[in-house]
Amino acid sequence: MTTRPGTKRKSRLQFSKIVNSVPISLALYFTVILGIVWLAYSGAQAMGYNWQWYRIPQYFYTLTDDGFQWGEIMIGLVKTIQLSVTSFIFATLLGLLIALLRLSGLVVGGAIAIAFLEFVRNMPILVLLYLFYYVLGPVFSLDRYTASVLCLAVFHAALISEIFRAGINAVPKGQWEGATSIGMSKAQAYRYIILPQSIKFMLPPMTGEVVHLVKSSAIVSVIAVAELTTIGRNLISDTYMSFEIWFTIAAVYMVITLALSIGVSRLETKYAVQT
Repeated sequence: MTTRPGTKRKSRLQFSKIVNSVPISLALYFTVILGIVWLAYSGAQAMGYNWQWYRIPQYFYTLTDDGFQWGEIMIGLVKTIQLSVTSFIFATLLGLLIALLRLSGLVVGGAIAIAFLEFVRNMPILVLLYLFYYVLGPVFSLDRYTASVLCLAVFHAALISEIFRAGINAVPKGQWEGATSIGMSKAQAYRYIILPQSIKFMLPPMTGEVVHLVKSSAIVSVIAVAELTTIGRNLISDTYMSFEIWFTIAAVYMVITLALSIGVSRLETKYAVQT
């Protein structure tokens, strides 16, 4: 497909606007964060809290006679990323299936998709986690990690399915007509024409959903799954350094979400320029 010069200029202009707005957004973001940190620090000082920041690095890494070893926080970070990536893969596949069922025009398929969406969207994620672990867990022999993955996948699949549905509906109807006119089946039209064109519509909300999933993964700490928040709670129980540990855990989450947001934003603008 040939891209018109005017479209390229418009895409480059949008790209430059996004790039120029990034420093302003980051400045505002860090200003708010610093304000929150300052308020918390002032409150701790008023309580006479004894700060022990010098002990934090050992929870990231330690150097012993046996060599370099990762600390508890880094181990928890790896577990959080592993949990989030696995859950997102399953959530994306299930979300695509639900979206296709809803768009299929089939009475049974549409009813199943709507029932799934209404059930999940009206269920608090904590209750859903308890349902998977305490109710379905004993029946299907689900361990803590598997129950957590299924809970996060099902919960976010409902949200991702709406992103898929909106992205597919945003593709002009003429694309469907063109695919039909050259003899493509519906599956071929989805694979080669509709889904590739819907990516540009789905990237921004998908970015938010990935960030949302990473933050939602902290909920699994209530069933003692070994991830970042659980590690933080365990460290506080051992050290009583509530402020230092929670500030550090919050900073790690912030780094993850900022890296995801910036990375996907660059991917989105690169895709926009190319198309």
